[in-house]
Amino acid sequence: MTRVIRFFFLIGIIFIGTGFNTTVSAESEEGAEEIFDVTTKLGDSNYLDFEPIGKIQLPRILISEGSVYFFGSTYSAIASDLFTDAYYIENPDAAESGPVTYRLARTDGGGITLDLSITKHFVWFLLSGFLVLFIFGRLANKYKSGIGRTSAPKGAGMNFAEVLIVYLRDEVAKPNLGEKHYLKFSPYLLTCFFMILFMNLFGLLPWGITPTADVAVTGALAITTFFMVNLNGNKDYWKHIFAMPGVPPLMLIIMIPVEILGLFTKPFALAIRLFANMLSGKMIIFSMIGMIFIFATKFGTGVGLGTSPLWLVFTIFIYALKVFAAFLQAYIFTMFSALFIGMAVEEHHHHEDEEFVAETKPLTT
Repeated sequence: MTRVIRFFFLIGIIFIGTGFNTTVSAESEEGAEEIFDVTTKLGDSNYLDFEPIGKIQLPRILISEGSVYFFGSTYSAIASDLFTDAYYIENPDAAESGPVTYRLARTDGGGITLDLSITKHFVWFLLSGFLVLFIFGRLANKYKSGIGRTSAPKGAGMNFAEVLIVYLRDEVAKPNLGEKHYLKFSPYLLTCFFMILFMNLFGLLPWGITPTADVAVTGALAITTFFMVNLNGNKDYWKHIFAMPGVPPLMLIIMIPVEILGLFTKPFALAIRLFANMLSGKMIIFSMIGMIFIFATKFGTGVGLGTSPLWLVFTIFIYALKVFAAFLQAYIFTMFSALFIGMAVEEHHHHEDEEFVAETKPLTT
């Protein structure tokens, strides 16, 4: 029994570290009412939150009225008297005491043309990129020295990476791209897979963030695939979009807009699929942990503590599903990227299609 209590205690500490947050939502004569704020943790921000230890402020880069402003943090931007938190403009009677919403506005009423500030999702995105470079740079050096080529791979990490790389090469790149093109696009596909995998797994760490739960991140990844597809598309690919063989001219009036729309719906689906799956998993985890505090608020502290093992079990189950989803969603994005690129570089043999139509024509008349 002691081991079970210790286990749930440790799990509870981990989840507190991952970001359970309460925020002041309303004040009355009895005091401030605290509610569980899921959106604060799921949304992007201009600081890294290591609650209850503290926050690390991130640089602010603003373009306003033709000038570029760089500040080390939101606090320094406000201290410059050039900018202030939008909250104080919307609430002029409030006493300024630092950033509230982290939305900056000019104190003189001017507009901000572009906000290029560093955000926490961007930081974790860069971290995943550095991890890919570091880990696979070291693996590449090992292969260059002969380890894994002239001898067996050494270490669990190298063996695990080789299993994933060989699987993606043989089951994703080759079937979709063919022997002629798979070597050219494999580096991009492998980079996609491992960067997305790392970003998905980051959210399972204490204080970790899942950048792929941000549609801006998944949209950037999808746009990259969009350019990889269309910049490498051959003449047959573009011919099937603007002059599909065998289609009557009048039908092209309908088919061409549909095909052009398809150019954009494919990357859109890639971005939304990854974003929605990763966001929903994170939201469910926060909601499960939040049930402890909701029950404690509604029915008393004893009920909240008494039901906590149940919610922790559910949360552990969701955590296990998120580990599986992290690999699955990275694989799905990579597989569809390979499929779309393969469709763009595939060489079509129209004379074979015409022969097939000619052979089957008597059967269709």
